[in-house]
Amino acid sequence: MTEFRTPVTKNARQSRIAELIEREAIRSQTELAARLVADGIAVSQGTLSKDLLELGAVRVRTPTGELAYALLAGEHAPGAPATLARLARLCGELLLSAEGSANLTVLRTPPGAAQFFASAIDKVAWDSVLGTIAGDDTVVIVTRDPVGGSAMAETFLNLHTS
Repeated sequence: MTEFRTPVTKNARQSRIAELIEREAIRSQTELAARLVADGIAVSQGTLSKDLLELGAVRVRTPTGELAYALLAGEHAPGAPATLARLARLCGELLLSAEGSANLTVLRTPPGAAQFFASAIDKVAWDSVLGTIAGDDTVVIVTRDPVGGSAMAETFLNLHTS
């Protein structure tokens, strides 16, 4: 008997879907649903369709001629203008707190949302960000500036209120 661990948030489920699409060739919703079930995530076909639409996933022809899902460029492409708007929207939905110290910024999210949030931060591709580390409900941002952590926290707090 399979035990299902349903994510706390829609964002966590969508994050996992995006990861699967980016890492391997997913040829159908049935195949995607099976991969999610293998990860302990049960999802209906209707919910999966909505998730794919919200993520901007489309079926494209691969070099081998098969159709597989891919995330559209644009909102998901590094440095794209819509990427910052998406991050601001996610800040409003997911950011619970932001604090900085030295070159580190610590962002708190609801449980299960940190990896999705960190991925959105990475896609903005700020030069000032060396990298992100995500747990379940915490994202740590390492800034290039040795004292840039507090300024980065302030940036996220400003995005949260915009």
